[in-house]
Amino acid sequence: MTTVSGVGGTGAAQSQSASTAARDQLMLDYNAFLQLMMAQMKNQDPTEPVDSTQQLAQLASFSQVEQSIKMNTKLETMLANMSFGQVNDLIGRTVTDAAGTTGIVKSVEVYSDGTILGLDNGKGILLGPGVKIS
Repeated sequence: MTTVSGVGGTGAAQSQSASTAARDQLMLDYNAFLQLMMAQMKNQDPTEPVDSTQQLAQLASFSQVEQSIKMNTKLETMLANMSFGQVNDLIGRTVTDAAGTTGIVKSVEVYSDGTILGLDNGKGILLGPGVKIS
């Protein structure tokens, strides 16, 4: 099994995916929605109650968005795992980027926004168009 080690200049805090941030924000919004719905039910006019079908439709919409974000998170995880499996074969190979940085791949870091190849010379190359593998 290959060990994945760090490349200088890239922190894990920078690699938080957009779906994680969206999920965190959704949970905050979902809880706020439930609190607002409870406050609305407690403070409604008894002579003109709020339409329950409208409330259920709002709750269902929030639930659908929550499920979509969870599914996107799982898909991103699957894609990252697939990507890691493919780039794992690059360890020990020589790579050159468009700027001319060359080295032997010693480590691989897969982030939500790209893959960084750690080289034997201490530099890192972002895997993408223009990278030559030999």
